[in-house]
Amino acid sequence: MNPTEQVLAAARDLVQAFASNDTASYFAAFSEDATFVFHTCAQPLLSRAAYQALWQEWQADGFEVLACTSSNPVVSLQGELAIFIHDVATRLRLGHEEVASLERETIVFRQQPEQGRWLACHEHLSAMPEQLPPT
Repeated sequence: MNPTEQVLAAARDLVQAFASNDTASYFAAFSEDATFVFHTCAQPLLSRAAYQALWQEWQADGFEVLACTSSNPVVSLQGELAIFIHDVATRLRLGHEEVASLERETIVFRQQPEQGRWLACHEHLSAMPEQLPPT
């Protein structure tokens, strides 16, 4: 498998773990020093542990992923880094309410030669332009 195919497979695995609420596999797809920027959060999350703590709070409030689909993938290899961009359609349960969203996401993967795989080291989730309020 060439590096682009490896990154696409790593991204597929990450999205599948998220979609199926496989918390352990989802967070295992990220390096410990991974950072996260979500348009739904007031502050960046500066570690995997910070995101996991927030995730646990969400779950305590009734958060559950019902479905997640990736489309329009693009991979840009940059040495030991790979930038993966895609559109992501998600259905969530937030308490007693179901919410659907269409967002654009960038995930930066870093090659882990000693482990023979790519791990996500940064994730940035943005609202799709058509969902943004008019300026």
